[in-house]
Amino acid sequence: MIRFLRYASDTRELKVTFVSGRLYVYENVPPEVAAAFKDARPKGTFFNREIRDRHTYRDISTSKRTSSGWGSHAHRHR
Repeated sequence: MIRFLRYASDTRELKVTFVSGRLYVYENVPPEVAAAFKDARPKGTFFNREIRDRHTYRDISTSKRTSSGWGSHAHRHR
């Protein structure tokens, strides 16, 4: 489910790349949650329980292909 993750502590943004190739940025993720996610096994279970329905996200998978640059929108998982 999760291919790669990167956390920026200065902005509290967590970038998650899924095995599908989709890339999302999750906002306002506390550093302790990001650290626990990094160490979690399995990552998909942790993601679904602690991140997915708790943080606003932006899909930036196609950001390089949009004419305006970062054409992404903030969303909440339902």
